[in-house]
Amino acid sequence: MNPIKPFLEKQSVCIIDGGFGSELSRRGYDLSDPLWSAILLMKNPDAISKVHFDYLQAGADIIITASYQASIEGFLAHGLSENEAIELIKYSINLAKQTRDDFWQNCSDTNRLKPLVAASVGPYGAFLADGSEYRGDYGVNFETLTNFHKKRLAHLIDAKPDILAIETIPSLEEARAIVEVLKEFPNIKAWLSFSAKDEEHICHNEPISQCAKWLDKEDQIVAIGVNCTAPQYVSSLTKIIKSNSSKPIVLYPNGGGIYDPVTKKWQTSPKFDYVMLAKEWQKAGAQLIGGCCKTTPEDIAKLSAWVRG
Repeated sequence: MNPIKPFLEKQSVCIIDGGFGSELSRRGYDLSDPLWSAILLMKNPDAISKVHFDYLQAGADIIITASYQASIEGFLAHGLSENEAIELIKYSINLAKQTRDDFWQNCSDTNRLKPLVAASVGPYGAFLADGSEYRGDYGVNFETLTNFHKKRLAHLIDAKPDILAIETIPSLEEARAIVEVLKEFPNIKAWLSFSAKDEEHICHNEPISQCAKWLDKEDQIVAIGVNCTAPQYVSSLTKIIKSNSSKPIVLYPNGGGIYDPVTKKWQTSPKFDYVMLAKEWQKAGAQLIGGCCKTTPEDIAKLSAWVRG
């Protein structure tokens, strides 16, 4: 079953949450660690839960877990055992599900469908924590990529998320590696979104048209798109994806600016009118829309107000 289908049948746009690590930083949490937001799974899970809850309250139909940079290798580097690392990866899903269930139990909006929990599957570059998820120049072979993703995917799927958010993927080769691993888990569905460098190319320089055309044939991928990409490129990318795939288009760009992988912070940038842009993206063909780094619950609340009238 495709978990996003009921949302797409009910409303013009399925609303994804907004920036996660950037929102935790905005609230004063120190994420200057190779694990980034996943460090709080160890140190302060309540902070993670509060951000999830605030996005649900803002109107998000889908919340994305704090597993983007969570890996066995990353937790081992903090002195945890492999079993403890695996449990924390699963905990990222269970924490989001519990927060969603608590929210839903007290939600009085009878117009809403029960929100979904999407397990974040970040790229190999997120584990490297050197900004290479915006380049894709890892210098590793296909087998290394499949082995890395296979270990983590097995544990994420074992925690039973509603869907996988395979996100910020910089290269077609890495997308192929993840989809290859995904076939070992035929009951799970996923969306796959790339990071893009301009109006036509993903970060490793492959044309988005080539990526969309290839993914269109992959049954477990239920939506294709871009995330953590500059908003000014998104309309063009959306139109190209629509021309090369019949699948729903998922978009959650960042708030603009340049990411510094050393300080793990975004440089100050002008704020975009997200609702105005979302209307433009929806007109171009997008059906799932949210925000990535530097977008906030306030942005998602405005998006929700537009979608739900």
